[in-house]
Amino acid sequence: MKLLEYQAKEVLSTLGIAIPPGAVARTPDEAAAACARLGPVAVKAQVPVGGRGKAGGIKLANSPEEARAAAQQIIGMDIKGFRVPLVYCETALDIAREIYVGFTVDRDARANVLLLSAKGGMDIEQVAEESPEAIARLHPNPWRGPLDFELNQLAFDAELGELVRPLSAVIKKLYRAIPEYDALTAEINPLVVTRSGDVIAGDAKLEIDDNAAWRHRELEAKYGSEIEGDPYEVEAKKRGLTYVSLDGEIGIIGNGAGLCMGTLDLVQRAGGRPANFCDIGGGAKAEVVENALAVILMNPRVRGVVINVFGGITRGDEVAKGIVTARDNLHMKLPLVVRLSGTNEEEGRAILKQHGIEPGVNAWEAARKIVELTRAGAPA
Repeated sequence: MKLLEYQAKEVLSTLGIAIPPGAVARTPDEAAAACARLGPVAVKAQVPVGGRGKAGGIKLANSPEEARAAAQQIIGMDIKGFRVPLVYCETALDIAREIYVGFTVDRDARANVLLLSAKGGMDIEQVAEESPEAIARLHPNPWRGPLDFELNQLAFDAELGELVRPLSAVIKKLYRAIPEYDALTAEINPLVVTRSGDVIAGDAKLEIDDNAAWRHRELEAKYGSEIEGDPYEVEAKKRGLTYVSLDGEIGIIGNGAGLCMGTLDLVQRAGGRPANFCDIGGGAKAEVVENALAVILMNPRVRGVVINVFGGITRGDEVAKGIVTARDNLHMKLPLVVRLSGTNEEEGRAILKQHGIEPGVNAWEAARKIVELTRAGAPA
């Protein structure tokens, strides 16, 4: 569950972190009224993705008329596939310095990691690529959280030693989002130091573990109608699929998480870029395959699909019939390659070939074939 900026800030405020005064506006008139009350404001698109400023989703307004015009431009616009439903009008800050601070999950270390950088206001991925030495890292003990001496060292490592006291105070409060809200990511970027010396959250990101959502019904009750996820992931969830969006052009379906992950790696190795992870579970019934294909084909970037299925208890010929039925029902025109292995695999491959679906001899050949077909722009 990814909270919008204003929602994340409201949560951080309950943890004792300072946030600028602001107001949600669902119409241009509401934005104008907010500016009249708050003074000069930043009118900010509320979508669960970064890069809003570059996309034109953040505008400064010095008067109600400017706020109304800014909201009129921003509400309804598309930012990385998300329609902007509302804006947040926030008091403009007198910024002296911008800092990045955030917790997230370090999968390699199997622990939470705290990141601190003097290069705030930029995407942390961009900082990591261009200036990795500018990011200080700490893996705090999960039971006790970061200690004072660890935060002191972290601040000096980030060349922010002169701000060690206010930074330590904010970081300790931010860390509480992990145990209290089951946060996978809790980020303030930028953490603003004003010219008067105040330390305020200029932006905020909070992602709560879906597996723990039942512990936070109050957030869903309060914000549920406005929380938007990735549109394809949302649709997949409605259809009971295990699905994760990626940024490539080749749709991937597998029956089993390990098999699906391996297929992603093979497509990448063959020179393609996976568009998604989609695990359809133990079988490959027509309805399940059709739902998976339907979600994948909603993505306009997808140029072809590879299905990697191992038939254990499920027979390969039944799997093949299910795939053919799903493709025909969706009138799929993009290239489709299927690697089918296991019980009755030869019969299944024959059915696929009979219906014009390219069968891959093995997973590597299937990955190479779909990359070749998408590059050539071949029809199904």
